[in-house]
Amino acid sequence: MALPDLQGKKLVHLDLKGAPPRIDYLHKLIGLFSGLGADGILVEYEDMFPYEGELKVLQSTQHSPYSREEVLSIQEVAKSQGLEVIPLVQTFGHMEFVLKHKSLWGLREVGHCLGTLNPHREEGVRLVEEMLRQVVELHPGSTSLHIGADEVYLLGEGEESRSWLSTPGRTVQQLFLSHVTRVAKGVREAWPNLNMIMWDDMLRGMDHDTLKGSGLVGLVQLMLWDYNPTLDVKNTVYLLERYSGAGLSELWAASAFKGSTNVHTCVTSTQRHVDNHLQWLQVAAALPEGIHMLGIALTGWQRYDHLSVLCELLPLALPSLASSLQTLTHGDCVFHPKSVCLSVPCPSSTTGDSVLFPGRRLAELVVELTAILQSEELRHFEDNMFVRGWFTPYHRQRKIVSPLIAQQLQSQAMTLLALVEQRVAMVKKEMVRLYPASTAQEWVEQHVSPVVAPLQRVLEDTRASLLEMVPQNVSASMVGQ
Repeated sequence: MALPDLQGKKLVHLDLKGAPPRIDYLHKLIGLFSGLGADGILVEYEDMFPYEGELKVLQSTQHSPYSREEVLSIQEVAKSQGLEVIPLVQTFGHMEFVLKHKSLWGLREVGHCLGTLNPHREEGVRLVEEMLRQVVELHPGSTSLHIGADEVYLLGEGEESRSWLSTPGRTVQQLFLSHVTRVAKGVREAWPNLNMIMWDDMLRGMDHDTLKGSGLVGLVQLMLWDYNPTLDVKNTVYLLERYSGAGLSELWAASAFKGSTNVHTCVTSTQRHVDNHLQWLQVAAALPEGIHMLGIALTGWQRYDHLSVLCELLPLALPSLASSLQTLTHGDCVFHPKSVCLSVPCPSSTTGDSVLFPGRRLAELVVELTAILQSEELRHFEDNMFVRGWFTPYHRQRKIVSPLIAQQLQSQAMTLLALVEQRVAMVKKEMVRLYPASTAQEWVEQHVSPVVAPLQRVLEDTRASLLEMVPQNVSASMVGQ
């Protein structure tokens, strides 16, 4: 199947706001992206950027941010692999990593929403301008900049916004556009040759006249995102036609190769993401003549937002990325995306040979551990016959427990926990080779601890029950098992 117009640039999105790879691993990944057929990387640093001066407060305290030298090395490695680097800086919505800081609370649109900047505060605009300045200046070779601007939740609900909107004729759409155009014009004035990209979702409900008079025509390139495996082709084509018809004719697509299935997904569903790209191919095939697509960004979200849990780690998603890039290039995927492949295609091979990818061992271990964590025996341990029949909260509270049953449950719980602990130790050992130790700890606490907590409670209760119900010389040997 041909890929009209989407045969533009293929960008791989690096979301560094969670699980930031160690720099040497990141360099290897960049080489892999190039080998798989990517043309560039879209880098979303968030708090991993080495902000300086008054913005130093934005730096992560959970992980050490990348140094200036490391940020430059990312660009050097990318350049050596023939990849362009496009930095992404959020300038309106998804400002959680900025507005979570107490000194900046006053810049929120509403107090209980950390993500949306108050567009009326001059100090907020200056903050955004300084963030952009520092990022752009540390990317001297970049010719494009992504200014975000998606999912600006609760815009118009702040006190100053309500006052502004009280003037007849003013709308939330105009409020959104006034801030974005101001930011974009500031970038154009400071760096006249820099292309600007922004997410499209806040524009989707605008009519033709609003889009045409938005001030964004000729100023920004829109990136229309949809990560759904059943993407609505007809509606997407219609939306692209509307944008183009209003003068916003420089357009990008954005798909996903990971991080869009579920907020807490650990193992990437390759088939789901291949299907998403097949839908985008149908969009490309259905576009009328005259609509020019600059390319597609394959997003790889590491968190849904700054405060959510970690999604799939990059090694788990590399087969999905390889399959997705191949789908875009050839119109189909020749391997078996329904299974969790732990090798990726070698683009230079005509025989379909695969090469092991960096991080394969971690991917294998996470898949194995996840299978244990999702097993019926562990997930539903508290629902088994012996717990439901002889070890309910009623029995535990009143200390009317059968020692025989308690001992059996204790043995089962200890066996399962020992298996999990063994696999967790292996995962952490491998994970710290590729990621900071803080990432390994976070991943375990988010994805393992909640699953085993009920098991640990049963184990603690069986021990307490045996101490109460069995003679000391006998219970000591039981509890010490």
